Order: sequence, then structure tokens, then C-alpha cells
Amino acid sequence: MESITTTEKSNANIETFTSHIGIAVDRFIAQRQSEFPHATGELSQLLRDIVIASKIISREINRAGLSGIEGMTEEENIQGEPQRMLDIIAEVRFKRALINGGQVCAILSEESDEIIDTGNHNAKYVVAIDPLDGSSNVDVNVSVGTIFSIYKRVSPQGKPYKKEDFLQKGDQQVAAGYILYGPSTMLVYTTGYGVNGFTYESSLGEYFLSHPNIIQPENGEYYSINERDQGEFSRDFKTYLYELKSRKMETRYVGSLVCDFHRNLLKGGVYMYPSTDKYKEGKLRLMYECHALAFLTEQAKGKATNGSARVMDIKPKDIHQRTPIIIGSKKLVDEYEEIRSLICF
Repeated sequence: MESITTTEKSNANIETFTSHIGIAVDRFIAQRQSEFPHATGELSQLLRDIVIASKIISREINRAGLSGIEGMTEEENIQGEPQRMLDIIAEVRFKRALINGGQVCAILSEESDEIIDTGNHNAKYVVAIDPLDGSSNVDVNVSVGTIFSIYKRVSPQGKPYKKEDFLQKGDQQVAAGYILYGPSTMLVYTTGYGVNGFTYESSLGEYFLSHPNIIQPENGEYYSINERDQGEFSRDFKTYLYELKSRKMETRYVGSLVCDFHRNLLKGGVYMYPSTDKYKEGKLRLMYECHALAFLTEQAKGKATNGSARVMDIKPKDIHQRTPIIIGSKKLVDEYEEIRSLICF
């Protein structure tokens, strides 16, 4: 076998360190604008505004332990959950970016009791957002995330928003996605034409396409659930959980929705948060958690149900409405529905 020369090694190293690092998210968004024949750039700019805010949040999270902003406040959000400093900081950052960007007429946030009027009454879109999901995990350096959902308003442009702008079925979303703040920061989003993931390169200050055309495995070996209240689960759900355990499927549950969902999206699995005695309507929020993730999983060939209906078909009655959810690989969700049909009917 011939030895590799010094010149060949040098050429190989040069090729490695000058290889293409992927398309930047701004260019990708601009290229995909053609998917919307009647678009004039507003949605593309709105997505860029979310990207800008996420870069700032990523920086704040990475230095939270040093800057002392990972602690609690004395406030609670509309859900009765204690607010952390980073919850409020994240909401302020996204709110400011969306207001200044001018493409959003109103914002629905997990951290605000009421809908936020941006004053941009000529804007076409509204945004529902969980600014920082799983923020309690920041204290122990575990991944957290942002979830967002974008709708085209149904009220007339030029007028103030109406509540009905948000009370739309998941099928009416024009875009949805999440940002995962972990070992690396990732943006994953869809506009209804597949799911694409971008990894943030902090030294360049840019997201680059790293996971094109994500397809969720049809089956999986993981299930994600908080089993603390399993004694309160319905009979169909207890049966389903027993079936998963009997196959020796592995449990993976961090308690950060974005993190748990992201792993199952890439590797295959199912995430579950059923109703309990405490949360009879489920715990997760329909408007700024479940609709967005259901849109993503369906675009990636997965499936999402609340037990009796497709999540994307649910029309909200309240802006902070909750719902049970079973979401993930299609075969695993189908299996739950089969068990439920046998037990409940």
C-alpha cells in the first residue's frame, strides 16, 4: 500500500476545513418564498424577526449562570406557574423583535394573561408563542426551547386584532417551529412544505441548514412521559403504557417539551401528556405548544392526537386552552388509537 504524501495530507486538510458549511437561514427563507405565490415578503421577514430574537435568547441562556438571571421572580403566569427571570426576559426579547419588525398585529404569549396588541394594525399575521419552554431546567444546565405558531389574521387589515384571529384550527397555521437551546442552538420550522432544521454557528452569528427535509421515523424505541401521575391515567392510556413497557421500550423524559419532542422527531418515538385528576383537560397549551408541534410532526410524516381527535382539527374556544396530547411516530400513535377504540367503544 502506498504511503500518503505530505502534500496529499495537506490537500485533504484544506478540503476538510474549507468544505461547504450549508445554506444560511436568511437565504433559505428567501429561496422558499416562492412557495407562496401571493406573498410579498412579510412572512419571510417575520421568520427573520424570530431568528434574530432567538440569537439573543441563546446568548442570555448560555451566560445565565454567570449573569445571575436563572432565578425566580415573585410573579405567576396565567397558568398559575411561577415565572423565572428568563421567562420574562425571553418574552420581552421576542415581543420587541416582533413589534419592531412590523409584520405582526398581535401576540399571544404563555407569559401574558391577555393578547398583546403590537400597534401594527396593517400587519397580516398573528403569533402565538411560548417564549421559553422548560425554563426551570436552566438552573441545572438542561436544554430548553421556544415554540411558535404563525396564523394569518381573519380580521380586516388596518383594524385592531380580534380574538378570533387566534381561535383558529391548527390546519390554518401558515408556519410553526421551535428553537432548541442545548449543546448547540437549533431552529426547526415548517411553512407547510416539509420540515427543515438549522444549527446556530455562534462565531459567525448565523444559522445554517443542518437537517434538511426531516422525516420522522415511522416507528421508534423511545417514549416520553411524566409517569408520576400514572395512577390517574385513563384505562386506555394505562393499557397503552403497559404495552410500551412490555416491549421494553426505553423511557426518555427531560421535562422540557422541545427537547423531548426534538429527540423523538429525529430518532423516532412518542411523547405523551394525558389528562390527570389535576389537569382534567390536559396540561399542555393548545395554541402555543400543541398546534405548532402537531403541524411539525405531520409535515415530518408523524401524527398527533388528543385521544379523540386530530390535534390540527381542534378549534380553540379559549386562548389559553389546554389539551391532552399523544404525538410522534405514526405507528406508535396509531397503536394508541387502536387500543382506545377497543376499550372506549
